[in-house]
Amino acid sequence: MKTVAEKIRELKEKEGQIKSMGGAKAVEKQHLSGKLTARERLDLFFDPGTFRETDIFVKHRCVNFGMEQVEIPADGVVTGFGRVNGRPVFAFAQDFTSRAGSLGEMHSKKICKVMDLALKAGVPFVGFNDSGGARIQEGVDSLSAYGQIFYRNAIASGVIPQISAIMGPTAGGAVYSPAMTDFIFMVKNTSYMFITGPDVIKSVTGEEISFEDLGGAMAHNMKSGVAHFACESDADAIEQIKRLLSFLPNNNMEDPPMTPCADPAGREAPELDAIIPDDPRASYDVHDVIRAIVDDGDFFEPHTYFAPNMVVALARLNGRPLGIIANNPSVLAGCLDVDAADKATRFIRFCDAFNIPLLTIADVPGYLPGSDQEWQGIIRHGAKLLWCYSEATVPKLTLVTRKDYGGSYLAMCSQDLGADMVIAWPTAEIAVMGASGAANVIFRKEIKAAADPAAKRAEIIENYENLLYNPYIAASRGFVDQVIAPRETRGRLIEALEILSTKRETLPAKKHGNIPV
Repeated sequence: MKTVAEKIRELKEKEGQIKSMGGAKAVEKQHLSGKLTARERLDLFFDPGTFRETDIFVKHRCVNFGMEQVEIPADGVVTGFGRVNGRPVFAFAQDFTSRAGSLGEMHSKKICKVMDLALKAGVPFVGFNDSGGARIQEGVDSLSAYGQIFYRNAIASGVIPQISAIMGPTAGGAVYSPAMTDFIFMVKNTSYMFITGPDVIKSVTGEEISFEDLGGAMAHNMKSGVAHFACESDADAIEQIKRLLSFLPNNNMEDPPMTPCADPAGREAPELDAIIPDDPRASYDVHDVIRAIVDDGDFFEPHTYFAPNMVVALARLNGRPLGIIANNPSVLAGCLDVDAADKATRFIRFCDAFNIPLLTIADVPGYLPGSDQEWQGIIRHGAKLLWCYSEATVPKLTLVTRKDYGGSYLAMCSQDLGADMVIAWPTAEIAVMGASGAANVIFRKEIKAAADPAAKRAEIIENYENLLYNPYIAASRGFVDQVIAPRETRGRLIEALEILSTKRETLPAKKHGNIPV
């Protein structure tokens, strides 16, 4: 019979063997490819000494194709919990050095167990994906394994924050779990996502395309919008995930964490008084407006490369987190299009799920015209914005800086869609359409009959602009609550946000609505 000392030594030896993962050569290969190992990622992510691994001794049960002879340390995935900046988080990290991190029955059970624990505990869940895909030898068991993860992603959505880091290949069914989480981080040149890889595409369609062009970090950040962040390295991705978590509550029953703020609440921003160009056709960058308003000019922007005519960001006002949705006049004049609507909708719904107040900054001339947009379903996609603003119950502030026309006025959180406080600058223009278009519709006959049609048209446009293109008519109807000097914006928003911090609003009881996806 073994002594207690021998049993403890045996435990340490077994742990040591498993923690060596796929062996020194496999680890070296991982490093040469520019990637950290699963355990290095978790060590970097969690506060030192706080990570506790679960299910380290789990083994697969497959006996097909000689698999009964194959040892896969920790079954190719490290799971557990710890603290990130002092706050609890559950996580998994797939181990590409161990059978390419392939996913099978027990691999999935480990992930599902920590997902269940995260949901029960009400804390965020983070997955570090680096896998060759389904373990083919396990057949339908591996397909079931993916399905069990997908099911949990759906059930946990809107209850706890779910974050995915793509740090290697993620293909086939493996891409759906990250796509069902709240945010996806990818690493340039080392991470890939696609349903079918380049070889399959070539064999079926004849198209030749590289891994990077098909499903690399920039492809999914710029073109598809599947990913939210493109990071320079594993370490950069991990630091950005930590920063994201700092804005978020642990779960949907908590408020986002307040932080001390040294930036004066009443600080004025004189530069905003001159940021709107005198020429209505000239542009400016809305990032400069955001930077002037928020605490210390600091904000965190997902989807930087996707639909840049719309900006979404997390920031703080007097230490209180909030989500910002803003048209960017420097790109497509800030017009709404299919991608911009999708980008904003997803972000608004995330913020509302986790009690993060919303600030909408509107400068929008309308929806992007063209048959391409119509055929892509701008009606359906644009309706999502109307839907999600109407449905959101968090405090909603709207700032109108310049143009706010037609249906896009409504889509950017007008009072009719539930804005609790609408603030406008003197440069705000709230109208059905631009003056030029309005003149053509209302005064078409007068312009045509004039001796000098061009001069008559210019006169009508000027009169129309003086009459309607200001914030005061909307203010006289109560659709704008305050008209302020731009430099005062930070203080006014902080006042509004604080007075609304105790807002309580409930929606009619129902199973769920039928959002126009």
